[in-house]
Amino acid sequence: MTQWLTLSRAARLIGVPRGALQRQVREGALPSNEGLVSIEGLLRLYPEFRVEDSGAFERVARIKNEAFGRRVQERVLPSQEVLAQRLYAQSRELADAQRHLSRYHELVIELWAKLDAVVAAAPRTDLDLLHADFARGLAEVLATESAGALAIMDDMLRVVSAHVKVRPSGHEFFVDGRDTLLQAGLKAGLNLPYGCGNGTCGLCKARVVSGAVTKVAPFDYRLSEAERHQGYTLLCAHSPGSGEIVIETLEAGGPGEIPEQEIELRVRQVQALAGDTLLVHAQTPRSTRLRFLAGQSVTLYGNADGLEVQGVYPIASCPCDDRNLQFHIARDEGDALAEMFFAGAARAGDTLRLWGPTGDFVLAESGRPLSFIACDTGFAPVKSLIEHAIAGEEVEAISLDWLATRPDRHYLANQCRAWAAAFDGFRYAAHADRDPAQGARRLVEALATELPLASRDVYVAGPGAFVEAAATALGEAGVPDAQLRVTVV
Repeated sequence: MTQWLTLSRAARLIGVPRGALQRQVREGALPSNEGLVSIEGLLRLYPEFRVEDSGAFERVARIKNEAFGRRVQERVLPSQEVLAQRLYAQSRELADAQRHLSRYHELVIELWAKLDAVVAAAPRTDLDLLHADFARGLAEVLATESAGALAIMDDMLRVVSAHVKVRPSGHEFFVDGRDTLLQAGLKAGLNLPYGCGNGTCGLCKARVVSGAVTKVAPFDYRLSEAERHQGYTLLCAHSPGSGEIVIETLEAGGPGEIPEQEIELRVRQVQALAGDTLLVHAQTPRSTRLRFLAGQSVTLYGNADGLEVQGVYPIASCPCDDRNLQFHIARDEGDALAEMFFAGAARAGDTLRLWGPTGDFVLAESGRPLSFIACDTGFAPVKSLIEHAIAGEEVEAISLDWLATRPDRHYLANQCRAWAAAFDGFRYAAHADRDPAQGARRLVEALATELPLASRDVYVAGPGAFVEAAATALGEAGVPDAQLRVTVV
């Protein structure tokens, strides 16, 4: 019997990006039925798949965590309560299927007996042929076959890794370990609504269309009687109680739907990435999360000798990093807040004030391959976008070209090499030139000889002279304005 899988679950089982399977479906190499693909089709397309050396999704997830520099590794398995509920839900599905099969079996046997009696009483050529076809088909259907490796892995995944579909966007994601629905959705690159993230504000409430949820975190927000009857739940406090679940919520469609917020941050760490570049790691309070889109910027306010100083910086982390926010701050005599950090006047435990987010340097959902071009600390928003794109698993190919004009050069080169090593479709190249405009032109000229830039979405971040020169060169290389996004850092 053919077993059908969603593209998301099929991609996770085989260990390839979802975008790769989408391309195979578009090209006709992988047959689909209403958005589903069969296990047989997958094995024909990937005959090299082996259970013993697969574990592909575990390997990729591990490399992602290492490449992202996760500060805390989540537990692999859900809680005992969640596992028990998912097993119970799966056992009920199995029992229902067995009841239906039993009824169909009784019906087929009854029809077989009647047909046998008719053929015996009045043999005819047509009836004999029908009798033979029926016998052969019945033997094939009732034949006992061992379950395939992919089918067994799929059943296991439904227990330890729940699959979530979001309406009306059609997005899908998986909930692993002890994550809540909100945490898992953000890690998957979705722009879900949220506020506090700890069950107080209610901004993350969503309607459960099908499947079951179970409470995994305390919450204070009270749903109304009508909301409870309609199936609403808090994404920040619940996890799927069944292997498959469908929720209904409105995701942010762009920067205009993200409200500006004022939040007090606590500095967790100030670390030198290079001689003139610092990593500032700050954290929001437990009762608050900054809602932002990857690639956006914020204004930070600090206190230097009793005077308030400020600076605008892109966020170098992605929304999937929960309460943690990272900033790459370059030494700049004209930036009083940056000088405060370099002078050691801001340390771990100190307080900053944040206002934002701002900016429209965010990913477009086009399905096209992505090319990122950064100069110096323009790498910060690009890093956020890349982590967001990787988390979404929709993009099959990503390229990153990083130009260094300062002595600090490529201060996170190991991070870039880790991405390139972890993902087959990731290309990384480092460039150096003291002149940002000249370096931009040379970079684009070299890139245009390697990649069909006109068919890609291109993102450029860096100093003004670099961005202007790169944008001009990209236009000459055939990149349409609609496929080009830039930001000055």
